[in-house]
Amino acid sequence: MKEIEVWEYVIKWGLAQNPTLISDPRTWSDDDFKTMKNTLQQCLPLIRFFSLTSGIITQKIRPYRKLLDQQLYENLIDSYMDPDSNPIENILLPRKNIKFDIDSKIVNLNIISTVSRWIDEVDVNYEFSHFRELYFPYEFKLLLRGSRNGFTPKKFHDFCDGKPYTVTFIKVRGTEEIIGGYNPLIWESSRVWGETEDSFIFSFKNRDAVISSVKNPNYAIDYSTICGPQFGYDLTICSTDKLVNYSKIFCKQHFYEKKIRDTEDEFLIEDYEVFQLI
Repeated sequence: MKEIEVWEYVIKWGLAQNPTLISDPRTWSDDDFKTMKNTLQQCLPLIRFFSLTSGIITQKIRPYRKLLDQQLYENLIDSYMDPDSNPIENILLPRKNIKFDIDSKIVNLNIISTVSRWIDEVDVNYEFSHFRELYFPYEFKLLLRGSRNGFTPKKFHDFCDGKPYTVTFIKVRGTEEIIGGYNPLIWESSRVWGETEDSFIFSFKNRDAVISSVKNPNYAIDYSTICGPQFGYDLTICSTDKLVNYSKIFCKQHFYEKKIRDTEDEFLIEDYEVFQLI
């Protein structure tokens, strides 16, 4: 079921428990809203309001806004109207009720949906992207997995050079953190930089998501033969030689808008995957 269908059935059930209430909430008094809110008190916290579209919120939720906690409702509206607003605590992630397969040992469907939203720029406020209804406009075709194909720059370029529209996911060893980036250009092995205004890097840690768009498009993508999927100097993943496993991996803000990790220390990779969007 879609989330709006869940909401409509909850309202229908609430009305059945209160047969004296008229179905049109525009006719309800404050006491009527209190009665319905008390009836639905165990149901309302389970509704994924933030996964609904702005149009559905206007048409289907706003007439019942007095049933919702005021702070929750204001944050819900701000999530669509104010690009600088931040999520309140305890927002539920969207239900995984869509059939979509991805060959990944690193990411879940929620992360795939969020990155797809960022690519298509469908959200005004990126801070709320991973709370929206799941969004799968692309097939994610696996090109490389480190644990399967190797962790050297050569293996990366063997499998990924010449491929445009790729997303890289890197699992940081010993943490729940996933970092990566989107590159709309083809990967290649050269001494030049890939220039684009459309790349971005990101991180996911627990329920927090960070996106950082490129601010200096002349240095968006590093094509060096001793590097893997490197984005500027902001997401560095390189080695001393193209045949040697990656030895320098860290994040430091240079050519992208903001840093995606709290620390600039080097870290180890548990695994990494590169997908092409089709």
